[in-house]
Amino acid sequence: MQRKGLPFIVPGAHSALRVTNPRAGPWLGSWQAFVKVVEAGSMAGAARALNCTRAQVSKQMAELEAAFGVRLLERSTRRLALTPAGQVFHQHALAALESVAAAELAVGNLGDEPAGVLRVSATLTFGRLYVAPLLPQLAAQHPRLSCELILTDQLVDLAEEQIDLALRMTRSPPEDAVVRRVVTLARGIFAAPAYLAAQDTPLHVADLVAHQTLSYLLTDGNRWRLIGPDGQEHTVPVTSRVRTNNTDGLLDLTLAGHGLAILPTYLTAPHVAAGRLRAVLPGYQPHTPFGDHVYACYTPSRARVPKVRVLLDALAAQFEPVPPWER
Repeated sequence: MQRKGLPFIVPGAHSALRVTNPRAGPWLGSWQAFVKVVEAGSMAGAARALNCTRAQVSKQMAELEAAFGVRLLERSTRRLALTPAGQVFHQHALAALESVAAAELAVGNLGDEPAGVLRVSATLTFGRLYVAPLLPQLAAQHPRLSCELILTDQLVDLAEEQIDLALRMTRSPPEDAVVRRVVTLARGIFAAPAYLAAQDTPLHVADLVAHQTLSYLLTDGNRWRLIGPDGQEHTVPVTSRVRTNNTDGLLDLTLAGHGLAILPTYLTAPHVAAGRLRAVLPGYQPHTPFGDHVYACYTPSRARVPKVRVLLDALAAQFEPVPPWER
């Protein structure tokens, strides 16, 4: 069986495995490490995936081989390859780990009290501002619950990363997940008063061409798409000489007076209220690849899990009937 990342030497015959010293305690971590070594193609890659040292992974592999009494991996300076025994063990390890995950989930579904680890994913800025503050409250309300928040602007695989719920800003929610709309977002064009005083405030869409613009990296193709008050779409060529892949960084550049930027109102509202930012062409709504909604996404197996339910309830209380930045 060919697995990603590892150039297998597929054996012609299978060797029997003997568990000479099975131990219930550390076996699960060692089996997970073995599977990660196979997936990554190296012990160093497995260590990065498991957030541990290469020496720890190497020790686990040595303990596994000692426990079974056979060599599972052929090591060379260029690659790792599974031995015949390793091939057999890999298949059983995958099945066993899948069974363990299913058992944990099934037990977590029993009863109404949220328990276990609630693993949440959200975008960097939105998650920091509006998701992170909710988790200590949930942990305080439910003593058997602990929370993990993964902040990233990259899409995560719900099953692969063991994510209970992901909050995503997208125009196309995943079709293989349960999707629930959490909140509607608005965006606008903003600039610092000092910039507008020096460059004049744009009064028409065509005026944007003459201004310095700041853009979110790799999303606009040097074009801003704006929906006017009459519903008509306008495409404006822009010359963004400074770009960043982080919304906080884009906000900082705008506050410093370096140009105009398209930003979400959940981030700009306090700065507009304090006079640090001004809306430009407020009648025009930017059209971006991120869409106009935040969705809660989770696998169907999580639909009835109490810890997911209480998070969904907390999100609803946070954003309904209107989100906090509009109150």
